[in-house]
Amino acid sequence: MDAQREQIKNMSLLLRPLSVGDLYLRNRIIMAPLTRCRASGADGRTPNALMAQYYLQRADAGLIITEATAISPMGVGYPDTPGIWSTDHIEGWRKITRAVRARGGKMFLQLWHVGRVSHPLYLKGQLPVAPSSMAPDGYVSRVRPPVPFVPPRALLTEEIPQLVRQYKEAAENAMKAEFDGVEIHGANGYLIDQFLQSGSNHRIDQYGGCIENRARFMMEVTDAIISVWGPQRVGMHLAPRRDSHCMSDATPFSTFSYVAEQLAQRKIAFICAREYEAVDSLGPGIRKLFNGIYIGNEKFTLASAEAALERGDVDAVAFGKDFIATPDLAKRIAMGKKWNTPRPETYYEKGKNGYIDYPFLDE
Repeated sequence: MDAQREQIKNMSLLLRPLSVGDLYLRNRIIMAPLTRCRASGADGRTPNALMAQYYLQRADAGLIITEATAISPMGVGYPDTPGIWSTDHIEGWRKITRAVRARGGKMFLQLWHVGRVSHPLYLKGQLPVAPSSMAPDGYVSRVRPPVPFVPPRALLTEEIPQLVRQYKEAAENAMKAEFDGVEIHGANGYLIDQFLQSGSNHRIDQYGGCIENRARFMMEVTDAIISVWGPQRVGMHLAPRRDSHCMSDATPFSTFSYVAEQLAQRKIAFICAREYEAVDSLGPGIRKLFNGIYIGNEKFTLASAEAALERGDVDAVAFGKDFIATPDLAKRIAMGKKWNTPRPETYYEKGKNGYIDYPFLDE
């Protein structure tokens, strides 16, 4: 036992085991959620064998957080992204979770609704929904020639409980698909984030105005999912830097501090925060208010990840583009070997190219 403790003491901080909720992770190297647009099937939203191979290649991560997965047909805003609302989706994901588990890996499903970041092209002619009728700047993903976003339809107050139920049903489906837990996508300017931040939420009902009201939808979704999984199998994805899809907030530290305090009271397993390190980072302050595991994400190198762990700013680090390019990332960190170089032009390409053809160390 003493020899084992000494070995752990001397290893890379990223390689040390970690308890997250009631799960035991073999390392602190997290695979970040990464949209790859490789789903297929009759609806274009069904996980498939190619995706199973992709995740299986990366099963040495301490925890895989899947690509964002839509809770309903109205929640989509990109082509060929997976869903979790149908029997086919559940069966497709189940094949993936079983393959990863056979390699000793663990997976959380990220639950997603894009809100206003969509277009009638993806919604059978219907307008996207959002807390308020304000379109983000920019263009609809993967549509050529470029098509600008349209103003969404503001949700009626009486419609919001149905959305909460859809999140709960998606969490139930994730359990049927044999995931180890779920992460709520509360970041990057998608629906939950749109409710949270004052720049995108101009409502005057109980879901708008003060911080408590703007965070209400997020907390109702969290409570609904906890009722399915228990708090120790639930995580939350946040983007405190507010740098996606025209997000803004009048009092960002107060807003995200309130969220951290509320999530701490609910005792969820972790917060994963997409926020690169800078002097204006909100993460260190948020981390002090949250008593669960805090996962840092965005632009981390091996050196900066180790330094953040050493300082105690984070408990684990989620790697995104580096996990796309280097399927055996944990092994290379352990052996001190060079990582592969990502090929961004293939991130959303169909098929194997840039998806499952990156070389392993022994190749």
